[in-house]
Amino acid sequence: MVALDPKSKDEVTLFISNDIQDEKFREEIVADGWHTANFPQDFPKNGECPPPGIYLLHENTFLSEFTGLLDRLFLIPQHHPIVVVGSRINQEYLVDLFGKRPFFHLPEIDRFKKLHKCLKSAFNALEKGAIKEDYERKLERMNYEIGELHSIGIALSAEKDPTKLLELILTKSRVITQADAGSLFLNESNTRLKLKLSQNDTLDWQTSGDVPIAIDDKSIAGYVAMTGQSLDILDVYLIPKSFPYSFNLSFDNQSGYRSRSMLVVPIKNQEGEVLGIIELINKRKDFVTRKPGEPLKNENIIPFTKKDRDLLSSLASQAAISIENNRLIHDIQRLFEGFVKASVTAIEARDPTTSGHSERVAAMTVALAETVGKLDEGPYGYLSFNKTTLTEIRYASLLHDFGKVGVREEILVKAKKLFPWELDALQSRLAYIRKSMEADFYRKSLDYAVKYGLERYLAIQKSFEANFKTSLDELEEILDFLTSANEPTILEEGNFQRLLEIAQRRFIDTDGREINLLTDREAHVLSIRKGSLSEAERLEIESHVTHTFNFLSKIPWTRDLNRVPEIALAHHEKLNGRGYPNHLAAESIPMESRLLTICDIYDALTAQDRPYKRAIPHQKAFDIMHNEVKQGLLDSYLLETFIGAKIYKVIETPLFNEGRNLRS
Repeated sequence: MVALDPKSKDEVTLFISNDIQDEKFREEIVADGWHTANFPQDFPKNGECPPPGIYLLHENTFLSEFTGLLDRLFLIPQHHPIVVVGSRINQEYLVDLFGKRPFFHLPEIDRFKKLHKCLKSAFNALEKGAIKEDYERKLERMNYEIGELHSIGIALSAEKDPTKLLELILTKSRVITQADAGSLFLNESNTRLKLKLSQNDTLDWQTSGDVPIAIDDKSIAGYVAMTGQSLDILDVYLIPKSFPYSFNLSFDNQSGYRSRSMLVVPIKNQEGEVLGIIELINKRKDFVTRKPGEPLKNENIIPFTKKDRDLLSSLASQAAISIENNRLIHDIQRLFEGFVKASVTAIEARDPTTSGHSERVAAMTVALAETVGKLDEGPYGYLSFNKTTLTEIRYASLLHDFGKVGVREEILVKAKKLFPWELDALQSRLAYIRKSMEADFYRKSLDYAVKYGLERYLAIQKSFEANFKTSLDELEEILDFLTSANEPTILEEGNFQRLLEIAQRRFIDTDGREINLLTDREAHVLSIRKGSLSEAERLEIESHVTHTFNFLSKIPWTRDLNRVPEIALAHHEKLNGRGYPNHLAAESIPMESRLLTICDIYDALTAQDRPYKRAIPHQKAFDIMHNEVKQGLLDSYLLETFIGAKIYKVIETPLFNEGRNLRS
């Protein structure tokens, strides 16, 4: 509403109630320049807002049609004055009835001079009310814009997803400036922008991408990015040819859309660097009542204002902070991802034979967590894992074996019960004994021939050689047995006794020195009943869990990742309390660790790259794991979920293996 000129009575309607339609002064009112209408007959219907007006109402109208009158009064703008004619209703009653609405009480209208003065006062009140309403509307809009900027700032600072952040920036930019369409560009290098997102209400679509735009003065966006200056264009089709930049008509030609008014603002950081561009098209006069997908009428397209530019510049400043914070967060995440991958590489460098184990376990554990988190029934139907928790599980899975860097390499890669140099020493000792036996045989044969003659020697030569061959065969059989016992297989009871017998045997060489066939260390290690590790070596291997925890505990994890050390620490705990390192009871083992345990054991059983054992088929691995369930070691429900959902298939997909190849 604009302020009314006192001379423009023709812009104001004087509504006159039926009770005073026949009074003599009606002709004088019309002659005085007033545009009149009957009340309530000419009052707008269907809840429409009436035109600027003054209401000349007789008190009989209040008395006879009070309820209906009140309904109409609610539709009349608050600043439209009412003149009440009559002497039966007093001033105090009218004050209570109208409240803040301007009103005038005229006890009688037999003199036109009084009526003229009263209507003039009402007209002045209408004008002042219009001015006041206009200010109030502007103030309300200003408060809304301030509040909206505040809300936008909070929303921008809270959004961590880069895609959603860009969508939020562009959407709020359009809302606060009432723009029909818009695009958002990011400066990803010093030479070009990338069109990341576009929105259009008239066409009812939103599209994202990475369309490159050169940072130069040829395009509007490129010009703003190059100069850092905003542009407010009345009609992009009418840009003078003398200007360096021009509008690209290709989209309008293809879509039938008509771009006209445009506001383009740079997104700058505190150093003045242009991080991106917000480009808005066609400010809408009907923005509040618009319906997406409906054509935009030309008369509803209006220019952007200086206030729009100021508001958008303010929003762009907030957007710059959010974009930089978002980039910083993702840079930190990429840095940490790199650190985690480097740590995994360090683990695999210590034990190349288990290369890929950590990533396979991580992929399966995350997949198992996602599957369990979607279950609505069963003992874990209450569980759910969000994106952050899954990241925590993934990091714990990738780093669960990092403590192996603190284990001696020879133990870490030990494939047999004896270390390679120990086996070499044993074989060399038995080879020396064999040579000594040969030397002793030939010496005794010569001594016998010299003492008793060649003929007698030849008579018993075969007996000598038979005894010698028996001794050699026995030594060879001992070597074969010890070589077999060196394998990390289960040592049977009979073989264990045989090993003890061999350990007690001695050999005296030609110089009279007594030589043990086995050292105490060799006898102890070869008597290991299962696997390749002695008790001391097994404890050293198991210490990798504690090393992992100590290492991971030194990392300043964020709050949403601070359980990574705890999850990794418990991946060798068992439900019956016989796991390590802390022998936790079932209720004390974190659920994430239980998931990790299932996947870790499966990969250890089926991996093709373990030097100390052959890979076994899926079903045999499941049988072994089911047996561990019966022993109270593993979670039955999680194992069945792992098998039923075929979680193990995730590491067999081309996508997983392709990713492995790219990283290696």
